[in-house]
This record gives sequence, C-alpha cells and structure tokens, in this order.
Amino acid sequence: MAGARTTPSILLTGFEPFGGERLNPSALVAQALHGQHIGGRPVTSLVLPCVFGDAIAALEQELAAQRPALVLCLGQAGGREGVTVERIAVNRDDARIPDNAGAQPLDRAVLPGAPAAYFSRLPVKALVAALQAKDVPAAESLSAGSFVCNHLFYGLMHALRRRRSVQAGFVHLPWLPEQVAERPGAFALPLDTQVRAVQHLLATALQWRGRGDLQRVGGALD
Repeated sequence: MAGARTTPSILLTGFEPFGGERLNPSALVAQALHGQHIGGRPVTSLVLPCVFGDAIAALEQELAAQRPALVLCLGQAGGREGVTVERIAVNRDDARIPDNAGAQPLDRAVLPGAPAAYFSRLPVKALVAALQAKDVPAAESLSAGSFVCNHLFYGLMHALRRRRSVQAGFVHLPWLPEQVAERPGAFALPLDTQVRAVQHLLATALQWRGRGDLQRVGGALD
C-alpha cells in the first residue's frame, strides 16, 4: 500500500574470513539471524568485506537503503574468552596484518579531521549482564583493536552522528571450535551458542532503548 509505514529494521553485519581463516563466526551468526524478527523488528544481515574503506562504504550504502532503528556490527576476536561488547571506537588504523585486499595502513586516521573517538550507543553493561545471566562468557571491552573491526565501528558511529535515535555499536565474537582444532587450549564457543547470544543481545538492546544503561561497576584497574 502506498504510504504505508514499515517497522524500522535491525541491521546486523558480520565479516568475511580474514588472515588465512576459512571461517568467521561473525558472518555465520549474521547469516543465521537474517530474516528473523526480534522485538517485533525484522533482521537484515550483511556480510562485509574485510577491507579498509570498502567495509565502511558497503555499510553506509545499507544504512541509506534501510534507515534501521538498531545496528549491530559483529567481528571476530580470536583469543578472547567470550563475547565482548565494545565501548569505544577510535579514529586510528594500524594494521598488524594486511586486509583481504592487501592493504596494511600504519598509524593512519580512519577519517582525517573527524573526532578522535566515538562511544557506543548500546547499553554496554546491560548487554554484558544479560549474557552472563544466560551463562554465556561475556565482558565489556575498551578496545576494538586497530584493524578493520575498529575501522568499521568508527565508520558506523560517524555515519550515524546526526541520526541520534539509532542504537548502534560493535560486538566481538570468539573463535568457533572448528577454528581452534590446532590451537590447543584456545577458547571457543559453538556456533549455536553464539547465535543465541547475539539474538539475546539484540532483544536486550531494544528493551533498554531510551533507558540509558545498567548502573553497576564494570571497569578494570589494568
């Protein structure tokens, strides 16, 4: 029907595999949730290239097409012992390894002349607490790194700087069991656990919409 209103969507993104990996849990989780409805809102998922510049461009195109109410970008942080909800994106690219196009920017601004950092618009502490209540290992993170994950997180928040009503942020996922077969002792979470965790994160974010964040100690001394 012409002029009919549609329910604002949830945009969920993941990354293609990088660094020689065959899998990336962020892509698999995003794909698994595509087409679902969470909190009454449809989920649209997008797998982004692990490439500086291209990742932000693809995200911006989707933001313009959808105008979502909630955007959650996912990435892989192999070696972390749980799901980590990122607090801050910094205006700095400093790649330890090349991206999937061979680029390896060193100590370069994501966007020259833009602010030094942006904070997440997600209720970070509430999200961490919600996962912990479900016995999913989770923690707040104050560094999204300096590779394409932080690059995208920063680009997301900059793109939405004038759209203050949009909830947006970034979450890192740990390795899958298949990825740690040759990494003895490395932490991993099964795909179905990660899918349920992100599903719960999205529902919790919507529940906290307009309410600020959970008031509890969440910092660290180191």
